Amino acid sequence: MYKIQTLNKISHDGLALFPREEYEIASEILNPHAILVRSAVMHDMEIPPSVAAIARAGAGVNNIPIPKLTDRGVVVFNTPGANANAVKELVLAALLFSSRPVHKAFLWAKNLAGKGDEIPDLAEKGKSQFVGPELKGKTLGVVGLGAIGVMVANDAHALGMNVVGYDPFISVDSAWSLSRGVHKAESLDILLAQSDYITIHVPQTDETKGFINAEKIKIMKKGVRILNFARGGLVNNADMIKAVTDGKVACFVSDFTDEELLKVENIICLPHLGASTPQAEDNCASMAVSQLIDFLENGNIVNSVNFPKCRIDGPIPAKGIRLCIANKNVPNMIGQITGVLAAEHLNIESMTNKNRADVAYNLIDVHTEVDPSVIEKIKTIDGIITVRAIAGRDYTPTISDEY
Repeated sequence: MYKIQTLNKISHDGLALFPREEYEIASEILNPHAILVRSAVMHDMEIPPSVAAIARAGAGVNNIPIPKLTDRGVVVFNTPGANANAVKELVLAALLFSSRPVHKAFLWAKNLAGKGDEIPDLAEKGKSQFVGPELKGKTLGVVGLGAIGVMVANDAHALGMNVVGYDPFISVDSAWSLSRGVHKAESLDILLAQSDYITIHVPQTDETKGFINAEKIKIMKKGVRILNFARGGLVNNADMIKAVTDGKVACFVSDFTDEELLKVENIICLPHLGASTPQAEDNCASMAVSQLIDFLENGNIVNSVNFPKCRIDGPIPAKGIRLCIANKNVPNMIGQITGVLAAEHLNIESMTNKNRADVAYNLIDVHTEVDPSVIEKIKTIDGIITVRAIAGRDYTPTISDEY
Protein backbone atom coordinates (compact mmCIF):
# COMPACT_ATOMS: atom_id res chain seq x y z
CA MET A 1 0.00 0.00 0.00
CA TYR A 2 1.26 3.45 -0.89
CA LYS A 3 1.14 6.16 1.77
CA ILE A 4 0.38 9.77 0.75
CA GLN A 5 0.80 12.73 3.07
CA THR A 6 -1.19 15.91 2.41
CA LEU A 7 0.20 19.22 3.70
CA ASN A 8 -2.81 21.35 2.71
CA LYS A 9 -6.47 20.85 2.05
CA ILE A 10 -6.52 19.09 -1.31
CA SER A 11 -9.57 19.00 -3.56
CA HIS A 12 -11.78 15.96 -3.01
CA ASP A 13 -12.05 15.47 -6.78
CA GLY A 14 -8.29 14.97 -6.92
CA LEU A 15 -8.01 12.71 -3.89
CA ALA A 16 -10.86 10.56 -5.20
CA LEU A 17 -8.58 9.44 -8.05
CA PHE A 18 -6.44 7.40 -5.64
CA PRO A 19 -7.59 3.76 -5.57
CA ARG A 20 -8.63 3.54 -1.92
CA GLU A 21 -7.69 -0.11 -1.52
CA GLU A 22 -4.11 0.64 -2.61
CA TYR A 23 -3.49 4.06 -1.06
CA GLU A 24 -3.59 5.50 2.44
CA ILE A 25 -3.99 9.29 2.54
CA ALA A 26 -3.63 11.46 5.63
CA SER A 27 -2.20 14.78 6.81
CA GLU A 28 -0.24 12.95 9.52
CA ILE A 29 1.29 9.67 8.39
CA LEU A 30 4.49 7.75 9.10
CA ASN A 31 6.98 7.07 6.31
CA PRO A 32 4.95 8.44 3.37
CA HIS A 33 5.93 7.44 -0.14
CA ALA A 34 4.82 10.81 -1.54
CA ILE A 35 3.61 14.24 -0.42
CA LEU A 36 0.82 16.37 -1.89
CA VAL A 37 1.18 20.09 -1.23
CA ARG A 38 -0.34 23.40 -2.27
CA SER A 39 1.10 26.44 -0.49
CA ALA A 40 2.70 24.96 2.64
CA VAL A 41 6.34 26.04 2.98
CA MET A 42 8.60 22.97 3.05
CA HIS A 43 12.07 24.55 3.21
CA ASP A 44 12.53 23.88 6.93
CA MET A 45 10.46 20.70 6.98
CA GLU A 46 12.06 17.38 7.86
CA ILE A 47 11.15 15.28 4.82
CA PRO A 48 11.26 11.54 5.64
CA PRO A 49 13.72 9.37 3.68
CA SER A 50 10.77 7.25 2.52
CA VAL A 51 9.51 10.07 0.29
CA ALA A 52 10.12 9.39 -3.41
CA ALA A 53 8.01 12.19 -4.87
CA ILE A 54 6.35 15.50 -4.05
CA ALA A 55 3.49 16.87 -6.12
CA ARG A 56 2.59 20.55 -5.97
CA ALA A 57 -1.06 21.18 -6.87
CA GLY A 58 -0.17 24.36 -8.73
CA ALA A 59 2.51 25.75 -11.00
CA GLY A 60 4.92 27.60 -8.70
CA VAL A 61 7.32 25.59 -6.55
CA ASN A 62 8.99 28.39 -4.53
CA ASN A 63 7.75 26.70 -1.35
CA ILE A 64 9.67 23.47 -2.05
CA PRO A 65 13.44 22.95 -1.49
CA ILE A 66 14.20 21.74 -5.02
CA PRO A 67 18.03 21.43 -4.92
CA LYS A 68 18.04 19.45 -1.68
CA LEU A 69 15.36 17.09 -2.97
CA THR A 70 17.11 16.64 -6.32
CA ASP A 71 20.29 15.55 -4.53
CA ARG A 72 18.19 12.93 -2.73
CA GLY A 73 16.54 11.73 -5.93
CA VAL A 74 13.09 12.97 -4.92
CA VAL A 75 11.02 13.84 -7.99
CA VAL A 76 9.09 17.12 -7.67
CA PHE A 77 6.00 17.53 -9.84
CA ASN A 78 3.91 20.60 -10.56
CA THR A 79 0.72 21.09 -12.57
CA PRO A 80 1.40 23.59 -15.37
CA GLY A 81 -1.73 24.71 -17.15
CA ALA A 82 -4.20 23.21 -14.69
CA ASN A 83 -5.11 26.63 -13.31
CA ALA A 84 -4.35 28.54 -16.52
CA ASN A 85 -7.95 29.40 -17.39
CA ALA A 86 -8.64 30.78 -13.91
CA VAL A 87 -5.57 33.03 -14.03
CA LYS A 88 -6.29 34.07 -17.61
CA GLU A 89 -9.81 35.23 -16.73
CA LEU A 90 -8.51 37.34 -13.86
CA VAL A 91 -5.81 38.85 -16.08
CA LEU A 92 -8.47 39.84 -18.62
CA ALA A 93 -10.49 41.43 -15.81
CA ALA A 94 -7.36 43.28 -14.68
CA LEU A 95 -6.80 44.59 -18.19
CA LEU A 96 -10.26 46.11 -18.04
CA PHE A 97 -10.10 47.61 -14.56
CA SER A 98 -6.56 48.92 -15.10
CA SER A 99 -8.12 51.03 -17.88
CA ARG A 100 -11.59 51.68 -16.56
CA PRO A 101 -11.40 52.38 -12.79
CA VAL A 102 -14.53 50.41 -11.99
CA HIS A 103 -13.27 49.62 -8.49
CA LYS A 104 -13.08 53.32 -7.66
CA ALA A 105 -16.45 53.94 -9.31
CA PHE A 106 -18.02 51.17 -7.26
CA LEU A 107 -16.72 52.56 -3.96
CA TRP A 108 -17.78 56.08 -4.94
CA ALA A 109 -21.29 54.94 -5.88
CA LYS A 110 -21.63 53.08 -2.57
CA ASN A 111 -21.14 56.41 -0.80
CA LEU A 112 -24.27 57.76 -2.50
CA ALA A 113 -26.39 55.56 -0.27
CA GLY A 114 -28.91 57.63 1.67
CA LYS A 115 -29.10 60.42 -0.93
CA GLY A 116 -32.47 59.15 -2.20
CA ASP A 117 -33.87 60.93 -5.26
CA GLU A 118 -30.61 62.85 -5.72
CA ILE A 119 -28.66 59.74 -6.64
CA PRO A 120 -29.33 59.70 -10.44
CA ASP A 121 -28.22 63.32 -10.87
CA LEU A 122 -25.21 62.87 -8.59
CA ALA A 123 -24.18 59.76 -10.50
CA GLU A 124 -24.37 61.57 -13.85
CA LYS A 125 -22.31 64.48 -12.55
CA GLY A 126 -19.71 62.27 -10.88
CA LYS A 127 -19.10 59.67 -13.56
CA SER A 128 -16.63 61.79 -15.54
CA GLN A 129 -13.92 61.16 -12.93
CA PHE A 130 -13.94 57.46 -13.85
CA VAL A 131 -13.23 57.73 -17.58
CA GLY A 132 -10.70 55.31 -19.06
CA PRO A 133 -9.51 54.07 -22.48
CA GLU A 134 -10.82 51.06 -24.38
CA LEU A 135 -8.65 48.02 -24.98
CA LYS A 136 -9.51 47.63 -28.65
CA GLY A 137 -6.67 48.75 -30.88
CA LYS A 138 -4.15 49.03 -28.03
CA THR A 139 -0.96 46.97 -27.91
CA LEU A 140 -0.58 44.30 -25.25
CA GLY A 141 2.87 42.88 -24.57
CA VAL A 142 2.84 39.37 -23.11
CA VAL A 143 6.11 38.46 -21.41
CA GLY A 144 6.24 34.67 -21.16
CA LEU A 145 4.23 32.38 -23.42
CA GLY A 146 3.57 29.35 -21.29
CA ALA A 147 0.09 27.95 -20.69
CA ILE A 148 -1.28 31.16 -19.14
CA GLY A 149 0.55 33.61 -21.38
CA VAL A 150 -0.70 31.90 -24.53
CA MET A 151 -4.32 31.94 -23.33
CA VAL A 152 -4.08 35.62 -22.37
CA ALA A 153 -2.51 36.49 -25.72
CA ASN A 154 -5.15 34.61 -27.71
CA ASP A 155 -8.12 36.09 -25.84
CA ALA A 156 -6.71 39.62 -25.87
CA HIS A 157 -6.32 39.32 -29.63
CA ALA A 158 -9.95 38.20 -29.82
CA LEU A 159 -10.89 41.37 -27.93
CA GLY A 160 -9.34 43.42 -30.70
CA MET A 161 -5.98 44.17 -29.13
CA ASN A 162 -2.71 44.16 -31.04
CA VAL A 163 -0.77 41.46 -29.17
CA VAL A 164 2.98 40.93 -29.16
CA GLY A 165 4.69 38.17 -27.21
CA TYR A 166 8.20 37.46 -26.04
CA ASP A 167 9.52 34.13 -24.80
CA PRO A 168 12.95 32.86 -25.88
CA PHE A 169 12.14 29.46 -24.36
CA ILE A 170 8.67 28.91 -25.82
CA SER A 171 7.75 25.24 -26.07
CA VAL A 172 6.55 23.54 -29.23
CA ASP A 173 3.11 22.95 -27.66
CA SER A 174 2.78 26.64 -26.73
CA ALA A 175 3.84 27.73 -30.19
CA TRP A 176 1.20 25.49 -31.77
CA SER A 177 -1.46 26.90 -29.40
CA LEU A 178 -0.67 30.54 -30.12
CA SER A 179 -3.04 32.47 -32.37
CA ARG A 180 -1.63 33.44 -35.75
CA GLY A 181 -2.64 37.01 -34.92
CA VAL A 182 -0.11 37.22 -32.07
CA HIS A 183 3.15 38.80 -33.18
CA LYS A 184 6.63 37.84 -32.02
CA ALA A 185 8.81 40.51 -30.41
CA GLU A 186 12.46 40.16 -31.35
CA SER A 187 13.56 41.17 -27.86
CA LEU A 188 12.12 42.03 -24.47
CA ASP A 189 13.15 45.67 -24.84
CA ILE A 190 11.31 45.97 -28.16
CA LEU A 191 8.16 44.55 -26.56
CA LEU A 192 8.41 46.93 -23.61
CA ALA A 193 8.92 49.93 -25.85
CA GLN A 194 5.86 49.37 -28.05
CA SER A 195 3.28 48.13 -25.54
CA ASP A 196 0.40 50.11 -24.03
CA TYR A 197 -0.22 47.24 -21.61
CA ILE A 198 2.27 44.67 -20.32
CA THR A 199 1.39 41.41 -18.60
CA ILE A 200 4.04 39.19 -16.99
CA HIS A 201 3.88 35.39 -17.10
CA VAL A 202 7.36 34.07 -16.35
CA PRO A 203 8.67 31.98 -13.43
CA GLN A 204 10.69 33.65 -10.70
CA THR A 205 14.35 32.66 -10.89
CA ASP A 206 17.63 34.31 -9.97
CA GLU A 207 17.64 35.78 -13.49
CA THR A 208 14.06 37.11 -13.48
CA LYS A 209 13.77 38.35 -9.90
CA GLY A 210 13.17 42.11 -9.99
CA PHE A 211 13.63 42.25 -13.77
CA ILE A 212 10.85 44.85 -14.09
CA ASN A 213 12.87 47.70 -12.64
CA ALA A 214 13.74 51.35 -13.28
CA GLU A 215 15.96 50.43 -16.24
CA LYS A 216 13.17 48.49 -17.98
CA ILE A 217 10.45 51.00 -17.04
CA LYS A 218 12.52 53.76 -18.66
CA ILE A 219 12.12 51.96 -22.01
CA MET A 220 8.32 51.85 -21.73
CA LYS A 221 5.73 54.30 -23.04
CA LYS A 222 4.48 57.01 -20.70
CA GLY A 223 1.11 55.90 -19.34
CA VAL A 224 1.78 52.17 -19.72
CA ARG A 225 -0.30 49.79 -17.63
CA ILE A 226 1.47 46.79 -16.10
CA LEU A 227 -0.02 43.55 -14.76
CA ASN A 228 1.77 40.95 -12.63
CA PHE A 229 -0.11 37.71 -11.96
CA ALA A 230 3.01 35.50 -11.98
CA ARG A 231 5.20 36.09 -8.91
CA GLY A 232 5.53 39.16 -6.69
CA GLY A 233 9.33 39.18 -6.77
CA LEU A 234 9.45 39.77 -10.52
CA VAL A 235 8.84 43.49 -10.00
CA ASN A 236 11.09 45.89 -8.10
CA ASN A 237 8.54 47.53 -5.80
CA ALA A 238 10.51 50.69 -5.09
CA ASP A 239 11.05 51.36 -8.79
CA MET A 240 7.41 50.64 -9.58
CA ILE A 241 6.15 52.96 -6.85
CA LYS A 242 8.30 55.79 -8.20
CA ALA A 243 7.12 55.14 -11.76
CA VAL A 244 3.45 55.18 -10.75
CA THR A 245 3.89 58.27 -8.56
CA ASP A 246 5.67 60.10 -11.39
CA GLY A 247 2.97 59.13 -13.90
CA LYS A 248 5.25 57.05 -16.11
CA VAL A 249 3.11 54.01 -15.26
CA ALA A 250 -0.63 54.80 -15.31
CA CYS A 251 -1.62 51.73 -13.33
CA PHE A 252 0.07 48.69 -11.81
CA VAL A 253 -2.04 45.63 -10.93
CA SER A 254 -0.44 42.91 -8.81
CA ASP A 255 -1.92 39.68 -7.51
CA PHE A 256 0.50 39.96 -4.58
CA THR A 257 -0.15 42.24 -1.63
CA ASP A 258 2.65 44.24 -0.09
CA GLU A 259 2.56 46.96 2.58
CA GLU A 260 4.38 49.56 0.50
CA LEU A 261 2.26 48.93 -2.60
CA LEU A 262 -1.05 49.19 -0.75
CA LYS A 263 -0.42 52.83 0.13
CA VAL A 264 0.01 54.06 -3.45
CA GLU A 265 -2.72 55.55 -5.65
CA ASN A 266 -3.10 53.71 -8.98
CA ILE A 267 -1.52 50.52 -7.65
CA ILE A 268 -4.09 47.75 -7.26
CA CYS A 269 -3.18 44.73 -5.14
CA LEU A 270 -5.23 41.54 -5.04
CA PRO A 271 -4.79 38.78 -2.42
CA HIS A 272 -3.32 36.15 -4.79
CA LEU A 273 -6.66 35.33 -6.43
CA GLY A 274 -5.28 33.97 -9.71
CA ALA A 275 -6.12 30.32 -9.17
CA SER A 276 -8.88 30.84 -6.61
CA THR A 277 -11.68 29.04 -8.39
CA PRO A 278 -13.17 25.66 -7.53
CA GLN A 279 -12.41 24.46 -11.04
CA ALA A 280 -8.72 25.40 -10.81
CA GLU A 281 -8.31 23.69 -7.45
CA ASP A 282 -9.98 20.54 -8.80
CA ASN A 283 -7.87 20.59 -11.97
CA CYS A 284 -4.59 21.09 -10.10
CA ALA A 285 -5.32 18.37 -7.56
CA SER A 286 -6.45 15.91 -10.24
CA MET A 287 -3.33 16.49 -12.33
CA ALA A 288 -1.03 16.21 -9.31
CA VAL A 289 -2.66 12.97 -8.16
CA SER A 290 -2.60 11.43 -11.65
CA GLN A 291 1.11 12.22 -11.98
CA LEU A 292 1.86 10.70 -8.57
CA ILE A 293 -0.06 7.52 -9.38
CA ASP A 294 1.74 7.11 -12.70
CA PHE A 295 5.09 7.63 -10.99
CA LEU A 296 4.51 5.36 -8.01
CA GLU A 297 2.88 2.55 -9.99
CA ASN A 298 4.77 2.80 -13.29
CA GLY A 299 7.85 4.92 -12.63
CA ASN A 300 6.87 7.43 -15.32
CA ILE A 301 7.77 11.12 -14.92
CA VAL A 302 5.68 13.88 -16.50
CA ASN A 303 5.73 17.56 -15.48
CA SER A 304 8.64 17.36 -13.08
CA VAL A 305 10.55 20.54 -12.28
CA ASN A 306 13.79 18.76 -11.37
CA PHE A 307 13.86 15.49 -13.34
CA PRO A 308 13.50 14.85 -17.08
CA LYS A 309 10.30 13.70 -18.71
CA CYS A 310 10.68 9.94 -19.00
CA ARG A 311 8.16 7.19 -19.56
CA ILE A 312 7.61 3.73 -20.97
CA ASP A 313 4.20 3.29 -22.52
CA GLY A 314 2.68 -0.05 -21.72
CA PRO A 315 2.51 -2.26 -18.65
CA ILE A 316 5.35 -3.58 -16.54
CA PRO A 317 6.19 -7.18 -17.55
CA ALA A 318 3.69 -9.33 -15.66
CA LYS A 319 6.32 -11.67 -14.19
CA GLY A 320 9.16 -9.16 -14.17
CA ILE A 321 10.04 -5.76 -12.78
CA ARG A 322 10.62 -2.19 -13.84
CA LEU A 323 13.75 -0.58 -12.45
CA CYS A 324 13.48 3.19 -11.86
CA ILE A 325 16.99 4.55 -11.47
CA ALA A 326 18.06 8.13 -10.79
CA ASN A 327 21.72 8.93 -11.23
CA LYS A 328 24.15 11.76 -11.72
CA ASN A 329 24.41 12.76 -15.36
CA VAL A 330 27.95 11.52 -15.95
CA PRO A 331 29.47 9.23 -18.62
CA ASN A 332 29.19 5.42 -18.56
CA MET A 333 26.28 5.20 -16.13
CA ILE A 334 24.11 3.22 -18.56
CA GLY A 335 26.99 0.89 -19.33
CA GLN A 336 27.58 0.16 -15.66
CA ILE A 337 23.88 -0.41 -14.93
CA THR A 338 23.33 -2.72 -17.89
CA GLY A 339 26.63 -4.45 -17.06
CA VAL A 340 25.26 -5.50 -13.68
CA LEU A 341 22.14 -6.91 -15.35
CA ALA A 342 24.16 -8.70 -18.02
CA ALA A 343 26.41 -10.27 -15.40
CA GLU A 344 23.27 -11.77 -13.81
CA HIS A 345 22.08 -13.01 -17.25
CA LEU A 346 19.03 -10.71 -17.13
CA ASN A 347 17.59 -9.66 -20.46
CA ILE A 348 16.32 -6.10 -20.87
CA GLU A 349 12.88 -6.06 -22.48
CA SER A 350 12.68 -2.27 -22.87
CA MET A 351 14.63 0.72 -21.66
CA THR A 352 14.64 4.51 -21.81
CA ASN A 353 17.11 7.05 -20.46
CA LYS A 354 16.64 10.81 -20.20
CA ASN A 355 18.70 13.55 -18.59
CA ARG A 356 18.15 17.04 -17.29
CA ALA A 357 21.05 19.21 -16.18
CA ASP A 358 23.01 17.23 -13.58
CA VAL A 359 20.61 14.31 -13.18
CA ALA A 360 19.43 11.43 -15.35
CA TYR A 361 16.61 8.95 -15.03
CA ASN A 362 16.29 5.43 -16.40
CA LEU A 363 13.38 3.03 -16.78
CA ILE A 364 14.39 -0.57 -17.45
CA ASP A 365 11.96 -3.47 -17.87
CA VAL A 366 13.19 -6.97 -17.09
CA HIS A 367 10.74 -9.78 -17.91
CA THR A 368 11.93 -12.28 -15.30
CA GLU A 369 12.34 -12.37 -11.54
CA VAL A 370 15.27 -10.39 -10.15
CA ASP A 371 17.08 -11.21 -6.94
CA PRO A 372 17.13 -8.22 -4.54
CA SER A 373 20.93 -8.50 -4.45
CA VAL A 374 21.01 -7.23 -8.04
CA ILE A 375 19.34 -4.01 -6.95
CA GLU A 376 21.86 -3.65 -4.14
CA LYS A 377 24.72 -4.02 -6.66
CA ILE A 378 23.25 -1.25 -8.82
CA LYS A 379 22.97 0.99 -5.75
CA THR A 380 26.70 0.64 -5.11
CA ILE A 381 27.62 2.13 -8.51
CA ASP A 382 29.27 5.52 -8.01
CA GLY A 383 26.84 8.19 -9.19
CA ILE A 384 23.63 6.27 -8.47
CA ILE A 385 21.16 8.40 -6.47
CA THR A 386 18.16 6.11 -6.02
CA VAL A 387 16.94 2.75 -7.28
CA ARG A 388 13.32 1.71 -7.08
CA ALA A 389 11.89 -1.59 -8.32
CA ILE A 390 8.23 -1.94 -9.26
CA ALA A 391 6.99 -5.51 -9.58
CA GLY A 392 4.69 -6.79 -12.29
CA ARG A 393 1.28 -8.12 -11.31
CA ASP A 394 2.37 -11.78 -11.31
CA TYR A 395 5.77 -11.23 -9.73
CA THR A 396 6.44 -13.63 -6.83
CA PRO A 397 8.95 -11.82 -4.58
CA THR A 398 7.55 -8.52 -3.28
CA ILE A 399 10.15 -5.84 -3.91
CA SER A 400 7.87 -3.01 -5.03
CA ASP A 401 8.71 -1.03 -1.88
CA GLU A 402 12.43 -1.27 -2.48
CA TYR A 403 13.93 2.25 -2.56
